[in-house]
Amino acid sequence: MNSLHYGLAPKMKPLSPRRAALVAALDIGTSKVVCAIARLIPHAPGEVLRRRTHAVELLGLGHVESGGMKAGAVADLDLVEDAIRDAVDLAERSASVQLESVAVSVSAGRLGSETFTASVNIPSGTVTHQDVARVLEAGGRHCARDGRVVLHSLPIGFALDGVHGVREPRGMLARQFGVDMHAVTADTAIPRNLMLAIERCHLGVETMAASPYVAGLAVLADDEADLGAALVDMGAGTTTIAVFSGGRFVHASGFALGGHHVTMDLARGINARFSDAERIKTFYGSVLPGETDERDMITVPAVSEDPREPPQVVSKAALLDIVQPRVEEILEMIRDRLAASPFAAEPAGTVVLTGGASQLTGLPELAARMLGRKVRIGRPLGIAGLPEPAKGPAFAALAGLLVYPQAAHLEHYEPRKTRRQMTGTGGYIAQVGRWLREGF
Repeated sequence: MNSLHYGLAPKMKPLSPRRAALVAALDIGTSKVVCAIARLIPHAPGEVLRRRTHAVELLGLGHVESGGMKAGAVADLDLVEDAIRDAVDLAERSASVQLESVAVSVSAGRLGSETFTASVNIPSGTVTHQDVARVLEAGGRHCARDGRVVLHSLPIGFALDGVHGVREPRGMLARQFGVDMHAVTADTAIPRNLMLAIERCHLGVETMAASPYVAGLAVLADDEADLGAALVDMGAGTTTIAVFSGGRFVHASGFALGGHHVTMDLARGINARFSDAERIKTFYGSVLPGETDERDMITVPAVSEDPREPPQVVSKAALLDIVQPRVEEILEMIRDRLAASPFAAEPAGTVVLTGGASQLTGLPELAARMLGRKVRIGRPLGIAGLPEPAKGPAFAALAGLLVYPQAAHLEHYEPRKTRRQMTGTGGYIAQVGRWLREGF
């Protein structure tokens, strides 16, 4: 029986630190769909980032405009399928690899967190790898809920005979072995329909991961994760948050507001087509006033198709009056969620912004003032071969999916008998069809 039957998202088989592998990532967003194929190559300890066992070398990339997505959720299945096919085809052609499964990010579905403790008895008195697997499996089953899918079930710390704070329990002596766990869940409909769209493209889902978590894996330095950091992924349709403390992913949250809403406000405010408003936001949008804003004028094409209708002209100050209130609203919601998270106990913690909407001029400065924290823009670290446009914060979640296999060992993986092979890669959970049929 497929693990999805129990409300658990598919998990990737742990990556051997001594073996190379191929990984395919698929980021299906409100504004873009991107597929990337990379080779993971083992490296010597200490060669690069401390928590990475492999170097990541990009082989192929496919990037197309999204269609049929709204606030990170599938709104038109046919349009989403077409966009996935196009992005995957571009990536396969550039990498000369045929895919059968992909790792997928999830940014919608009211991402939420739960922390709890699970424990098992140790008859032998010595904690083994199997005991760790048992307690992680017990924790994963515990956090399953009706209407919610468990995306992650991660250990925060282990306990031996009631003594907490153990980081590596294997080989230690104890009669009772416990684990403090962090579970991340999402509304069932979101991953189910993403999986359906992917299955219709004759692809399987190797694993599903929360966008802010994997974005954090790609952009956070080791010291930031150790000292405390909040990764805020500001996409087109959603804004999601991941909190890291002591090197662990300890909290997730999100809401359905993002850069798309800023563009909609702008389109209404200056009476422009959405595509023109997006272009104007990209080139001229700012959240901080400038000395020449009243004098700097921008031409806005007419909404009408009539060539005789003249374009209008607006000032940068007028753009600021439209853009800034919506961005401040988003930052206020981020502030409230951070205040209700473990990040509130990290007074020196840094906020790292990623996602396409984080690229507005002046946003780090405004965010630092409103959040009362150090704020920086996060860009993918340690990914070789990325083209220049993909080195920015908009591609952080995609890059994180390429890094994620190196963190897969932290979560419980349940071997399955039926498995397809992806050309050049590891296995895939082939029985997702049963879960999809049960849900429809």
